[in-house]
Amino acid sequence: MSTHQVVSAEDVIDQQARVQFEAFLDEHRRALNSCLDGLTEEQARRSLVPSRTTLLGLVKHATFVEKVWFDEAVTCRSRAEIGIPATPDESFVLNEDDTIVTVQRAHHEACEASRRATSSLELDDVVHGNRRGPLPLRWVYLHALREFAQHCGHADILREQVVNE
Repeated sequence: MSTHQVVSAEDVIDQQARVQFEAFLDEHRRALNSCLDGLTEEQARRSLVPSRTTLLGLVKHATFVEKVWFDEAVTCRSRAEIGIPATPDESFVLNEDDTIVTVQRAHHEACEASRRATSSLELDDVVHGNRRGPLPLRWVYLHALREFAQHCGHADILREQVVNE
């Protein structure tokens, strides 16, 4: 069970940058995870674009992103060691055992692990496990926020199409 306190970005206006980054990241994490709420398994898997992007695939990909940026980059473990695909495109591939429940749970667990992995770091601390080379945690947070925000937009559009069919 999560001990993570849910905080709105509106609640951290006067807080330090680290608190603000984490509040914004968590809002986008929650939005991505909840895009599956109330859908059938068929709706979650429905493909509406030429790519592999589906609502279920987006949340599965977000789990991959968490592990790339907050496990691989922080711990320097390889993707094979972590047990994630080698490429982002592969992270959208759905298996028969991927369900709304299992994908949401895996995403939630990855987010919790990300928070733990960065809890002792400062924004200017450098992580060394990314393929780009050493990066400050601040940049990792901004990059993850950009990616989560883009995928939230994708999810909004796909969900609107799925529920209005």
